[in-house]
Amino acid sequence: QVQLVESGGGLVQAGGSLSLSCVASGIIFRFHDVGWYRQAPGKQRELVARITHNYDTYYADSVKGRFTISRNNAKNTLYLEMNSLKPEDTAVYYCSTILGASNDYWGQGTQVTVSS
Repeated sequence: QVQLVESGGGLVQAGGSLSLSCVASGIIFRFHDVGWYRQAPGKQRELVARITHNYDTYYADSVKGRFTISRNNAKNTLYLEMNSLKPEDTAVYYCSTILGASNDYWGQGTQVTVSS
């Protein structure tokens, strides 16, 4: 049974920082491309950042220079370091495994709220 469990969300003031983690089980984590997505109220889910099994990274323009994605294969864990947070970063953040152009597994999400 595959599980992705996110943690680390919370409430922070604009300009602050948060670190998210996603622990995977039931998969051979090191073989998978993985990513962070977010969904704000009334908006579609969007890709925030992804990291391949070869450690290549991609960031949405809106977070480039502020967020850093990383992974620790020994711990089956995906991370997202978020700095200089803005109110528009408020959303539920999800981790997901990426298979080609689609996603195969999702976590339950963790709420990030940035106050102005």
